[in-house]
Amino acid sequence: MHIPDAFLPISHGIIYWLVALVFIALSLRWARSELDEDRVPLVAVLAAGIFAIQAMNIPIPWGTSGHMVGGALAAIVLGSPYAAVFILTIVLLVQGFLFADGGITAMGANIVNMGVIGGFVGYYSYKGVRGAIGRPVPAYFIAGWISLFAGAIVCALEMAAAGTFPLELGLVSMGTYHAVIGLIEGAITTVAIALITMVRPDIVSEKRGVAA
Repeated sequence: MHIPDAFLPISHGIIYWLVALVFIALSLRWARSELDEDRVPLVAVLAAGIFAIQAMNIPIPWGTSGHMVGGALAAIVLGSPYAAVFILTIVLLVQGFLFADGGITAMGANIVNMGVIGGFVGYYSYKGVRGAIGRPVPAYFIAGWISLFAGAIVCALEMAAAGTFPLELGLVSMGTYHAVIGLIEGAITTVAIALITMVRPDIVSEKRGVAA
């Protein structure tokens, strides 16, 4: 899902960067108000874990790739979609500048797709499903799956708008691959949140009395 530089015109990249910067600024405000000494190590662990799961890439036709993201995981554990934007921005900056994984001019789009879309869709789908059925575990799984799938669809739309590859083929390829990968994302999201809650319930947003 990491879009390389050549896949988007500079003009498109600038627009996505502007959108991303708005959410990055809001995520920094969230970090200043919500992060304390107990939660900073958790952010570091989540960032490292997300970096690791994103390293497992599956090639997709027309030059892009499919992989897990971790946006829903970060948002649910820390109780805010801005947590996902904050952590995914750090991960993507390291990947882009140090490992050439994802383009610099396209990084704004990657932050939007994985941090913003992944975080907001994952967080609010979790809240909606949890409110509807009253059970957290299915909500974790669904949030993980749909956050990944939604980000992949938006990515396909962006590259179709850029003329990188046809819309129909992009939607089918990105959607099909990520619908399957999303099952793993959902499972990892569920297991990771369950383990964190079991070991350190005091730092998980739900257990701290923060809306989640």
